[in-house]
Amino acid sequence: MSVLGRHGVPCVRALTFSTPTSLFTSSARAFSVLNRPSSNYPGHVPLTFVERGVLAAGSALGALLNPRRADLIATVGETTATPYFIYRLRNAMLSDPTGRRILRDRPRMTSDSLDLPYLRSLPQNTLGRTYVTWLDREHVSPDTRKSVQYIDDEECAYVMQRYRECHDFYHALTGLPTFFEGEVALKTFEFLNTLIPMTGLSVLAAVRLKPAERERFFALYLPWAIQSGLASKELINVYWEELFEKDVNELRQEMGIQTPPDMRIIRRMIREQKRREKEVAQSAE
Repeated sequence: MSVLGRHGVPCVRALTFSTPTSLFTSSARAFSVLNRPSSNYPGHVPLTFVERGVLAAGSALGALLNPRRADLIATVGETTATPYFIYRLRNAMLSDPTGRRILRDRPRMTSDSLDLPYLRSLPQNTLGRTYVTWLDREHVSPDTRKSVQYIDDEECAYVMQRYRECHDFYHALTGLPTFFEGEVALKTFEFLNTLIPMTGLSVLAAVRLKPAERERFFALYLPWAIQSGLASKELINVYWEELFEKDVNELRQEMGIQTPPDMRIIRRMIREQKRREKEVAQSAE
């Protein structure tokens, strides 16, 4: 499945009637730093065009210098997703029956909404057990996702929040860890699946990888991300909460996701090889 095949003309036609051009034309006359409109939802921070650009550029630079700054990465995601990309993603949900249900129900992914003890009790091969096993292994909580604040349209703000909170399911399905090398590989996959600019910009962070990691990325994980990202179902339309008891391998097959080479095993093998080589060198002295 190509990008054009999944994101092509039908989505563009949908965009023509749903992009809120009136939002810009009606508010631009009065919108300034000193005359800021009221918030559209709790936590919303309206921005002028200049403010949005400066915030996007500054946050992108800061995230590149320090990829662990999740707050900066989140800000880049919000400030670069409008006006086109977040509406494209919202329209993809509106064109899908499950996506429309998600938009209607607006479920959240938090430790309050998810019954984690129940998910731990599920069989090993289920999605729910795979998800919590990954959370426990990576020492991650569902509550770490920052709330959206810079997207003006309230419904689109939820779409971004939904994408953000489902990110850990992508990790669990692919098995990719949270350290930098794993995040770069997953963001590449996400870009081809969602077209959110922040995920594409994150791929540029590959220049920060160590030489061996960068070599693995281009040899193994970039080809995997391209193949799976283009072939997979649009993941924003997956109602994860209804699939916890489903066999995870069947789910991967249905979604067109192949698991990449296990990054943790590869890194462990390389460390063990270096340790053996060091021991041989020391014994030869």
